[in-house]
Amino acid sequence: MKYRELGNTGLQVSEVSFGTWAIGGSWGNTNDDEALKGLDKAIGEGVNFFDTADVYGDGHAERLLAKATKGKEDEIYIATKFCRAGDIHDLETYSEARVRAYCEASLKRLERERIDLYQIHCPPLSVLKDGRVFEVLDKLQAEGKIRHYGVSVETVEEGLFCLGVPGVKALQVILNLFRQKPLAELLPKAQEAGVGILVRLPLASGLLTGKFTPDTTFAADDHRNFNANGEQFNVGETFAGLPFVKGVELAAQLSWIAEGRGDMARAAMRWILDQPQVSCVIPGFRNVRQVEDNLGAIDVPSFSKEELERLALFYQNEVAQHIRGAY
Repeated sequence: MKYRELGNTGLQVSEVSFGTWAIGGSWGNTNDDEALKGLDKAIGEGVNFFDTADVYGDGHAERLLAKATKGKEDEIYIATKFCRAGDIHDLETYSEARVRAYCEASLKRLERERIDLYQIHCPPLSVLKDGRVFEVLDKLQAEGKIRHYGVSVETVEEGLFCLGVPGVKALQVILNLFRQKPLAELLPKAQEAGVGILVRLPLASGLLTGKFTPDTTFAADDHRNFNANGEQFNVGETFAGLPFVKGVELAAQLSWIAEGRGDMARAAMRWILDQPQVSCVIPGFRNVRQVEDNLGAIDVPSFSKEELERLALFYQNEVAQHIRGAY
C-alpha cells in the first residue's frame, strides 16, 4: 500500500481507500457478512481510511465500520458525513443543537470518542455562504469530538468557496474520466491551500468498468434505478450525470485504457491516482473480490502524457456536453 498526506492535516491515508455507501444501502442487495469480510481484507492490505455517512443505511454502514475497526481506532481513520438526515435547505439542520445531535449519534454508532474527518454532506451553496455551520464545527473540533472537518461538494463553485474557509481541511469531490472539470482549477487551488482531496464515484457508478450494456437493469432499491435521472438527489451522483445509455456508449469508446492495465476499472482509478493533488480515491465495494479488484489500481502503469491528452480531448469533445446538472 502507498500512502499520501491528507492535505496539511498530518494524516497519512492509503491512496486507495474505500467508501461504504454500497454496504450501507441504495446499491441493491447487501450482505453484512460479505461486507465485513471485505472490510477485513482491505484493512489487512493496509487500507487505513474509510468514508461513510450517517444516512448510509440509516447508520448501518457506520455500525459495520465499528465492528470492523474495533481495537484499531488509533490505526484506522474514519470520515463520516452529516446533514442529509434532515432538510438540507433548512438552516436549522445546521444549527448547533442539530449538528451536535448528528455528531453524537455517529460517534455512538462508530463506537469512537472522536471522528477523524467530519464532513458536511453535499449542502447547498447558500448554506456554505451562511457560514454558521463552520462555527459549530469549530466548537466540536475544540472540544475534541472531531479531529478535522471538510465538505463533500457537488460543484466546482462550492469547492472553490470552501477553500476560503480556514477550518476546511478536505474536500470530497466527484472526479473520474467522465467528470474531469475539477482538474482545471479546483485541484490546483486545493493543493495550494493545503486542502486534501477525496475522490468519490471513481467509476461513475460502474459505467467505467465497461461491464454494462444498454439493457442492463438495476434493483428497485439501487440508486442507479431510482435516481438515474436525478429523481431523488443530485443527478451527478448517479452515472456522473450522464444518461445511462449514453454512458454505456462512451465507456465502450474508452475500452482501450485497459490495455496493459488489467481492466477498465483499474485503469480508470489509475488515471485518478495520476493526479498529484488527489489524497485518495474511495471506490465502493460489497465483497472481498471487489476490494481486491479496486486495490489492483495501485500497481498498474500510469498513463503517458499522450494518453492523458487523448483522455482530456475525449472528455471535452465527447462527454462534457452530455452531463446533466450543475457540476
